[in-house]
Amino acid sequence: MEKGERVYIIPLREVKKTPRRKRAAKAMRYIRKFLERHTKNENIIISNELNEEIWKNGIENIPSKVKVKVSVQEDGSLLATLGD
Repeated sequence: MEKGERVYIIPLREVKKTPRRKRAAKAMRYIRKFLERHTKNENIIISNELNEEIWKNGIENIPSKVKVKVSVQEDGSLLATLGD
């Protein structure tokens, strides 16, 4: 892990309580909100790889937790990718 990188394991337990047809979209919003709260930065870019992992099993069946690696970009924004 390089300097300026952190790994978070984000539990999506709360999102599973929402209606089935809204889970994947809500999970994406939840991940962004979680990262804003823990990094104190509102400029977060979610990678396509992480988005596809959430939507992999469709809109209803999201994973129970996801490992996310956050790295700082040159312009000060944060890039959230799928963790190793």
